[in-house]
Parts: sequence; structure tokens; C-alpha cells
Amino acid sequence: MLAEFLGTALLVTVVVGSGIMAQTLSPQDVGLQLLENSTATVFGLAVLIVVLGPVSGAHFNPVVSLADWWQGRRSGQGLSGGHLGGYIAAQVLGAIGGAVLANAMFDKPLVAWSDTQRSSAHLWLGEVVATAGLVLVTFCLTRSGRTTAAPLAVGGYIGAAYWFTSSTSFANPAVTIGRAFSDSFAGIAPASLLGFIASQLVGGLIGLALVHGLFGRPTAGTPEPVVPYQAVQAPPVA
Repeated sequence: MLAEFLGTALLVTVVVGSGIMAQTLSPQDVGLQLLENSTATVFGLAVLIVVLGPVSGAHFNPVVSLADWWQGRRSGQGLSGGHLGGYIAAQVLGAIGGAVLANAMFDKPLVAWSDTQRSSAHLWLGEVVATAGLVLVTFCLTRSGRTTAAPLAVGGYIGAAYWFTSSTSFANPAVTIGRAFSDSFAGIAPASLLGFIASQLVGGLIGLALVHGLFGRPTAGTPEPVVPYQAVQAPPVA
């Protein structure tokens, strides 16, 4: 729970903080702002996956956690229902905390509701595509036994999706909620949350269906993206 809270908080801090910095450094160039914001997010996300992945699986995303639970509900792998609730709560609270932290670092009001409206059908479609692709990348790596490539692959996909999706690839309900707490380049108006989150859930279903189409239904021996807590051993005390 701590790893998911911390990872999601720092991810939102990176997204919101780099968005505020981009507005400050490049106030007249939205394209450059997006480049600065996406570059920071790629590197920040990759580092967080490397550091916290061995503890919690580095979901940082309720859609990924839901997909993990759904995929493993019959095989006995993946998150249990109780752990799923804990993960999602930690992710949402972490995302809000990360936005508040970014606001504080840049001397903004701790809670500054965004007024950036993102409520159009083409943006919702962008979120469906972005989230489906994220789930596809994440679980294809898992099913093929290449989770060591996750920091590069997931970070690279999100960085690319910033540019090829109309919505700039939020692809994460918790991060979407957190970004509503900052009236900055990365913000989203609270009134736009429902459409984005609904689109992300649809995208998650599509992504998981594609994974099952490529690799078949998971069995009892299918690896899970979450590393069991018992596998994380403390170093011996001298």
C-alpha cells in the first residue's frame, strides 16, 4: 500500500510539477510545454517502476490493478479483492497528495481546482486508445515473461501517447483525479473527470481483451505483475 501511495504521489508530482515548470519556462509555446511535460513524465515513470516495482508491482493505476485482479480471479494469481480495494485507495490518495505537493513546491494554492475543460468525444476516444495500449503493453510483457523491460516499454509508450492521442494520454483514473487539484498545464476540470475515467475503464477492458486474444486466458501458472511481499527480503543484519 505504501509503495502504491508513494509511487502514484510522485508520478503526479512529476506530471503536475513539470507542467507548471513548462508554463513558466515556455509561456508562449504550447508545443514546447508538452515536450517538456512528456519528457519529465517518461523519465519519472521509468524510475518509479524500477524502484518500487519489486515491492508492489508498480501499478500506480486503478485500471492496471483492476485488470490484474480480473485476470487472476480464477487462476488464483494477481490481487485479491481486498488488496484491490487497498491499492485503489492508496493510488487515489497518493495522486491527490502528489498534486498538492507540486502546488506547494511552486508556491501555488495547495488545492487549486483546474478550469481546463476536457469534455469532448474525440478526447474520450483518445483516452480509450491510450488506456487500451497501456494495458496491452503492461500485460503482454507479463504474459511473455519480459517484465524487466517494463520501465523502458511503459515509460516509452506513455511518452509516445502524449503525442499521438488527442487527450495527451492520462490513461489513469487516479492520476486524472489528482490532476484536477492543480490549475496548471496538466490540469483537468472536475466536471470533466467522469468522461475521462469512464473512457479509461472502457480502454482497460479493450486492452485486456486484446491480451487474452494474443495469449489466451491465464492459467494457474501464469505470472503476475505483482511481486509477492514475501519475496522482498531485508538485508541481513551484521
